[in-house]
Amino acid sequence: MQPFDAFERKMTAAGMGEAPIRAFRRNYEALLRNETGMIPEEDIEPAADLTSFAEVAAAGPADPDLLGRAVVIKLNGGLGTSMGLQGPKCLLPIREGVNFLDLMVRQILDLHQTCGARVRLLLMNSFSTSRETLEHLARCGAPTSAGLSDPAEVELMQNQIPKIDAATLAPVTWPADPALEWCPPGHGDLYPALVGSGWLDRLLGEGIRYAFVSNSDNLGASLDPALLKYFADSGAPFLMEVTRRTAADRKGGHLAMRKSDGRFLLREVAQCPDADLDAFQDIERHRYFNTNSLWLRLDLLKAQLAADAGVLPLPMIRNRKTVDPRDKTSPAVIQLETAMGAAIECFAGATAIAVPRSRFAPVKSTADLLALRSDAYEILDNGKVRLHPDRHAVPPLITLCDDYKLVDQLDALGVPGLRHCRSLTITGPAHFPPGTVLEGDVTCSGPWNGTCQSPV
Repeated sequence: MQPFDAFERKMTAAGMGEAPIRAFRRNYEALLRNETGMIPEEDIEPAADLTSFAEVAAAGPADPDLLGRAVVIKLNGGLGTSMGLQGPKCLLPIREGVNFLDLMVRQILDLHQTCGARVRLLLMNSFSTSRETLEHLARCGAPTSAGLSDPAEVELMQNQIPKIDAATLAPVTWPADPALEWCPPGHGDLYPALVGSGWLDRLLGEGIRYAFVSNSDNLGASLDPALLKYFADSGAPFLMEVTRRTAADRKGGHLAMRKSDGRFLLREVAQCPDADLDAFQDIERHRYFNTNSLWLRLDLLKAQLAADAGVLPLPMIRNRKTVDPRDKTSPAVIQLETAMGAAIECFAGATAIAVPRSRFAPVKSTADLLALRSDAYEILDNGKVRLHPDRHAVPPLITLCDDYKLVDQLDALGVPGLRHCRSLTITGPAHFPPGTVLEGDVTCSGPWNGTCQSPV
């Protein structure tokens, strides 16, 4: 019996189609070959001389016909468990009565109204987020005419893959909770999901050629008509939005160019030899990181998939965990993932554009959420989110102690005014009554007393 047979049977029984099975097989075989995916510094050049968003914006927006051939795809598979959430992260309240999903819907409807074009929205849900997300769309009255309340019109379902027993490299079994035998395949699953679901052919059949893809928790990422026009005019199969790295980003992955063929690639720290770590963390040498906002030419994606026997050759990411993440004594497993941005190296002619940091505003922590809930940000009627003009495009730097790592803890903290606050550090139990305004650099270790320098 071949090593992969047991995985194929398990995935088939769970309703997984040929596309996700082929993708998982490729990654599993890479695991058996013990591929490391290392990218030495000597093999790459820094990414340089990228077109800037300012240049593109000056050229003007796309016309309604072009917008009518575009789809917005939002990655919506996360639960936000790191912030203590039990449901879809997209339903996390930002302001009273408004969550991430509401703003996505507003942005799409605004495009319909202002541009006179029906831009389709697809939510790439997971088995963990599908039901509650679709129920909210139905409950909030998303217009049927916009294709936002019918699951068949708005949902792209993410696949799931088996966890691998680290000792045997066979599918792990966990009778105590069989659902824990499965894991998400990373957002590189976008490509198998588009194919296996039939959505790729369906979109192409509707005349849709351009896809804008971003994370649902990145409220800075919206379909910009000028960027769409630039992408369409370029003829490129793939465009990645990147932004400048700062000292806080030096351990994160970066964009580079492979010397052997001149193609762009992404290098994560796990792919960097130890001897090259200094160069990896040099933010003046490697200046750009991936915002995980991508533009795809769907007809060229289909052609590339055909050329690659149905599976884009994305680098495999190996994660070691336990089958029950809450029980560190449970069996060790390997989870295989891929990243959708890594596809930049799969396309001849793929390119990147340097965008301002304002297009990269993900909410990954309660500190991010506190800033977003404050008056440091404005939420516009069209669903877009931006820093208040008084902040001059610089967000407040917020550091929270462990007392406020979870959303319910943050709710008890209160939301102070931060429009003129450079930094806020909270080192202990605190509470901000309504109307509290902070300015400059503030350190707080107790309830607000007018100075927030010591407890009341």
